[in-house]
Order: sequence, then C-alpha cells, then structure tokens
Amino acid sequence: MAGRRTDTRERIQRVALELFAEQGYEGSSLREIAERLNVTKAALYYHFRTKEDIVSSLLEDWGTALDDLLERETRPAELLAAYAGLVETRFGPVMGLVQRNTSALKAIAAGAGLADRMLRLHERLRGGSADPESDLRARLALVAVQLNSAEGGPGTPPDIALAVALDVLSPGGKPAGAGT
Repeated sequence: MAGRRTDTRERIQRVALELFAEQGYEGSSLREIAERLNVTKAALYYHFRTKEDIVSSLLEDWGTALDDLLERETRPAELLAAYAGLVETRFGPVMGLVQRNTSALKAIAAGAGLADRMLRLHERLRGGSADPESDLRARLALVAVQLNSAEGGPGTPPDIALAVALDVLSPGGKPAGAGT
C-alpha cells in the first residue's frame, strides 16, 4: 500500500511541475492538476491540500536528498559529481520552478531549510579552505551545475556542464585551495 501511495504522490508532483512550467505557479490550480491526472479534486486532496503542499513536498525531497548526499560523500569533486547527478535526474525542474517563481515561493522555500543545506554543500566543495578563490570556485561550480539543469531547455549536455564545473572547482585536478 505504501508503494502505491508513493507512486501517486510522485505522479502528482511530476504533473504539477509540468503544469507549473507551462502556466507558472500562480497560473495553475489544483483543479487543473486533478484534471490532468484524471482524478477528482478529492482524490488529489488525499495527498496534497494545496499547491503550496505540493511545492513543499518537492523541496523537502530535495532537502532529504541533499542530507543523504552530505552524509555519504566528503570529497569535493565526488560530492559535486553526485550533486550534479541529483540535479540532472531529479531536481533540475524543481530548481527551475523556484527560479521562475521566486516571489511566489519565497516563504515556502525558506521554510524548507534548503539555504542551510546549500551552505553546507558549498562549505564541503571549498575543501576546508577559507581563501576567497576557493570560495568563488565552489560557488561557480554549483552555479554551472544548477543553471544548466534548471533552465529546462536544450542547453549544454550534463556531462559537459559537470566537466566544466569540476574544472572550475579544481583546475587541472588540483584540490580546492591549492591555487592555480
């Protein structure tokens, strides 16, 4: 039973993301999500009472995935590669949603605790170095990975975006903070 509920939840999230991408967050309604899913609003309400609940669930999933990643991986290059995989396979559309609807989703995003998790990710990518160059390299590497997937267009192939991000993070394979 839990598997079926999870499948339905993920289906609702996927369809809501599609609709939000097409019409914008504010331009979409629960009725339209239910119609696209071919279910009643009551069936949708069983899983999510509001659009905000759907977005919150997407952000919570992203946060949980970041927590798991930060627990599992400590080496900067491997951490960035694993994060790029998460962005590419699961969370690029969520990032795009937040970027395109910043004002409407600001409070929901703040409540999800993603900022703290992203700061922890950034700290790890710096490889323990406090120098300004490592700081900037870590930020630019994250931007390269995130923006490439969040745009949702034909863009740069993910493997090229990751290769560039890894090179920005540590040029020539040097560890963060080792200088150029």
